[in-house]
Amino acid sequence: MERALSISLAILLIPLTLVTLSKISKIKRWWRTRSKLPRGSSGWPFIGETLDFIACAFSPCPESFMSKRRLMHGKVFRSHLFGSPTIVSIDAEFSRAVLQSDAKAFVPWYPKSLTELMGKSSILLINGSLQKKVHGLIGAFFKAHHLKAQITSDMQSYVQQSMAKWEDGQLVHIQDESKQIVFQILVKVLIGLEPGEEMHLLKVQFREFIAGLMSLPVKFPGSRLYRSLKAKKNMVKLVEKIINEKRERNNGKFARDVIDVLINDASGQLTDDLISDNMIDLMIPGEDSVPVLITLAIKYLSDCPLALQRLEEENMQLKKKKSQLGESLDWTDYMSLSFTQDVITETLRLGSIISGIMRTAVKDTEVKGHFIPKGWCVFMYIRSVHLDESHYDDPHQFNPWRWKNKDLSTCSFTPFGGGQRLCPGLDLARLEASVFLHHLVTNFTWVAEKDYVVNFPTVRMKYRMPVKITRRRDV
Repeated sequence: MERALSISLAILLIPLTLVTLSKISKIKRWWRTRSKLPRGSSGWPFIGETLDFIACAFSPCPESFMSKRRLMHGKVFRSHLFGSPTIVSIDAEFSRAVLQSDAKAFVPWYPKSLTELMGKSSILLINGSLQKKVHGLIGAFFKAHHLKAQITSDMQSYVQQSMAKWEDGQLVHIQDESKQIVFQILVKVLIGLEPGEEMHLLKVQFREFIAGLMSLPVKFPGSRLYRSLKAKKNMVKLVEKIINEKRERNNGKFARDVIDVLINDASGQLTDDLISDNMIDLMIPGEDSVPVLITLAIKYLSDCPLALQRLEEENMQLKKKKSQLGESLDWTDYMSLSFTQDVITETLRLGSIISGIMRTAVKDTEVKGHFIPKGWCVFMYIRSVHLDESHYDDPHQFNPWRWKNKDLSTCSFTPFGGGQRLCPGLDLARLEASVFLHHLVTNFTWVAEKDYVVNFPTVRMKYRMPVKITRRRDV
């Protein structure tokens, strides 16, 4: 009887023992995982350290959030930002390793409102072979000789037309002027649309669309996100119309714009919906990144007369040389302006237009000795790397001369991202900035009004960089 009871009790205890052992195993696994995580703090329940990060981002020293934690925890630390447990990196080598990883380890992470607006087929969100194909096709087209010649000619034409309207003593807002010009260039490159009524309508809808990229993720009628989604639908209709017209014309394999490149692809992977969505997403640099690059360059040059003088001398010398030969400037001429390129590089470093890049770990991963659990976000804060004293002397000082004979491929300089998602239009951004700066400094002098750099949610000038211009009489 006692033996039977013992056996029965043992049988009843087996499930309980298994459950207990399982829980102990999970606790041990959780503890091992936590012990391997970088040092740091999760902050407040639910909101984590997000409010502290945002408060610093709006301040004159947005990197202060990172600097404080670097002193306590090191260059790689854990936090909790934007609703997700996060590994934050201000370490150049760690960030480079994550950026170089493929989709088996990390995939892009963006705020919910942005992913809603971009759509699942956006080049910013797709992964694997499809992302490589789209990125590769666009990147190869942007490097094509005939496109470089076309963009150079168009950029010069649009800049000259815009600047021809400026009068002595006029207050010009550089941020507005550069946006107008660069958007037209990029739209023509992407979908072949020339300035006119459709371009104007597209611009109006695009501004409505882009206003929702950093909005609350609610889309009831009348909300910011709802209005932005509606604007994108209107833009998609226009792009689809252009795609259909191109298919009907059947102009062969010669690609005049990015739509031509994508619809001529024979793989069958690129649907019209995918093409339309990506054309709109790729317009964002025309509204944001490149105009801000130009605007910040003017800001920094205005505050550094010695650099402005050197830039003027270099560009005036080239202009006189080409004038004597009776030739117009081409792509190679603009890219050969070494100090101008150094000014652009230094603007990219100091301005950090893209302040950070976010990825999500798709599996438990270890990078440079730091453990990253599956589902955690990795936030690579580029701005802090660009302002790191261990990489740059006097990093808060605008100093284009620091780039003389310096290697730009270093992991401490990543203004265009890296790895398989390196921005395919980085050379075009440099060209557009070079053309604008060349025509500005060779035709005008200016006095800048007081203005401030705002770093959150996107980098921009608070008052759109107003300058009072005077046309040169010595040219």
